[in-house]
Amino acid sequence: MRAGFPDFRLGQVLATSFTGTLSERHGTAVERIPTPQRLVDWLAVYGLVVDACTPAQLDLARELREAIHAAATAAATGDALPASAVQVINDHSARGGAVAVLTPGGERRWRLGPASGVEDALGVIAADAISVISGERDGRLALCASPTCRAAFFDTSRSRTRRWCDMNTCGNREKKARFHANRRGNPGSAL
Repeated sequence: MRAGFPDFRLGQVLATSFTGTLSERHGTAVERIPTPQRLVDWLAVYGLVVDACTPAQLDLARELREAIHAAATAAATGDALPASAVQVINDHSARGGAVAVLTPGGERRWRLGPASGVEDALGVIAADAISVISGERDGRLALCASPTCRAAFFDTSRSRTRRWCDMNTCGNREKKARFHANRRGNPGSAL
């Protein structure tokens, strides 16, 4: 990762990982794609390699991110999907011209257009969001149990009872807080 920027929080699901580029939404928000180059870096991590990104394209990416977050949050809580979020997701999906290709190793890769790389990448993310939010994929949308995070994530665990968007950050932080609270409540306890 580039020096001076917060690390990316990477997940297995493209769309919900993209919403994680803004974390701690209910605390002190952490923007993980503050510059166009950081968006290029994030896309590359997910195999969506683009040459460059303009500030206007970064604004489009953030608009899509927030639409996916709003729709995924509504889906996770059983609320109606916000019409404006649905429109943004659909518009990005329709604009994207990426093509799925099969590698000799049997993996799917995305071929993005040279002139519209960022828009194509956003189209791939929007299409992934549609498959997750519509229930086409095996799993369930959930919200992180951390009161400062509340990120939408896609739970593919066997029991579908995962509580944290990321065990290494939110889960550990919450478990640590509970441990310290229990120790303060019972100061004579042994380790």
